[in-house]
Amino acid sequence: MTEETIQRILSRYPERCSALLPLMHLYQEAAGHLTEEAIIELAGRLGLTPTHVMEVATFYDMFRLKSGGRCEIWVCHNLSCALLGAEQVIRRLEETLGISAGETTPDGMFTIKRVECLAACGIAPAIQVGPDYYGPVAATDVGELVEQLKRQPAISDQPSSSLLKTDR
Repeated sequence: MTEETIQRILSRYPERCSALLPLMHLYQEAAGHLTEEAIIELAGRLGLTPTHVMEVATFYDMFRLKSGGRCEIWVCHNLSCALLGAEQVIRRLEETLGISAGETTPDGMFTIKRVECLAACGIAPAIQVGPDYYGPVAATDVGELVEQLKRQPAISDQPSSSLLKTDR
């Protein structure tokens, strides 16, 4: 993350505060999460309070305030997904990985995160890993999904192929 990149983003927005979301993504990408220092710096740059930046960071599921696993498994537990078995999927993930939702495996590989909505009701219950959506996912699919994720050479923003993956 360079000052030039920050200035390029700021130049796209006549109102500086409108650059908050893209800058939050940039800062998070640089550190792996939004640090307290980043929140304070963003607030100062954009003429906002740190409280306002923190409110935005905690409102959106895509922002992290602490480092997570290299592979974050987001599980929607909103209405459609809940009615179709999201809780069973979450429980199976917790059993398979030996952690609770919100935690990271000791090896730093996986984090399970409950999210409110993935905008994927048509494939409920849905999971998102990086840019990939999986669904409908049954609890019985979890073991296979975890094994596929373990085999990926680098879990990042690169799409992967999967039997479970949708073509969204």
